[in-house]
Amino acid sequence: MDHQIEGLLEHWLPLADDAWVLAVITHIQGSAYRKPGAMMLFHEFGQGAGMLSGGCLEADLRRHAQKAMQTRQVMRVTYDASDESDASYRLGCGGIVDIMLVPLLKENHDLGLVELVKAFRHGQSGFYQLPLVSAGFDARLYQAAFYPAELTPFSASDYVRTGIFNQETGESLIIPLRPRFHLGIMGGGIDAKPLAAIAHSLGWQVTVIDSRTAYARAADFPHAHIIKQAVEDLAANVIASLDCVVVMNHNLGLDAAVLKVIQPYALAYIGLLGPAHRRDKVLDMAGLNTESFSGVFAAPAGLALGGELPSSIALSILAQCHGVLHGATLKQLVEVMR
Repeated sequence: MDHQIEGLLEHWLPLADDAWVLAVITHIQGSAYRKPGAMMLFHEFGQGAGMLSGGCLEADLRRHAQKAMQTRQVMRVTYDASDESDASYRLGCGGIVDIMLVPLLKENHDLGLVELVKAFRHGQSGFYQLPLVSAGFDARLYQAAFYPAELTPFSASDYVRTGIFNQETGESLIIPLRPRFHLGIMGGGIDAKPLAAIAHSLGWQVTVIDSRTAYARAADFPHAHIIKQAVEDLAANVIASLDCVVVMNHNLGLDAAVLKVIQPYALAYIGLLGPAHRRDKVLDMAGLNTESFSGVFAAPAGLALGGELPSSIALSILAQCHGVLHGATLKQLVEVMR
């Protein structure tokens, strides 16, 4: 199950005529498994899409979701793992989690989820606005909204992360949304297989690009889009759609050609396989240097996690790339979690 919002929508859309409830975390205090803005969908037959905890809240939430469907009302639930008298104390996270459950109805246009689907299909980012209403509010009157990034009634820069928007009509939760991260793998050798597989498991979109006959075979990359073209022949919109690129042709000339073509694009992360002396040769052939790129240029690509097999190298590269895409400082968890 893909737990990202785009994955939830793909699960919901074929069954959109059935009864569903959206559960969203609105506030947390202290430690919690998921942060405000995390969403989950509950189907009328009890199945859930997504997760709001490590699995410890979902069974109870399912019961509340069924009640929300039956009453067609908004429900509010609080789990307090800091209170020994609360049943959720045994969860062990030690924090307080507030969750709002809203039924999807024709009267509330299924909370605007179709608009989210359309936006993601067009590669569009934006913001999802969910009014924070009291328990018992008539869900038929509930008005959720999706705003493209350039058409918001609030300052988009204030909501890099989920936050509260205060209006005269009340408070709303503003959730920033963007399409799946898109990884381009330049080189379809066998060692690219675990890179593509792990990225897919993260919910990322993966495109493998290699014009060589014996490379980038569909059987090796079952969850990736494969393009059998030289990088010089790629359409500009293909490269522009990428968030990150890993260059792994294992060929100096091909790698240099890739760097030369992708250099003008605003990619958040570019990783080049191989040691520093190889990097210097590739850059020299491309007429570039380490400062030529607008985003992070990692060469050698990856973190020093240890291991030398393709799966270990893939984990190392994607850990670094994931950190860059999420604006992390790549510290140990013990340094940032209490």
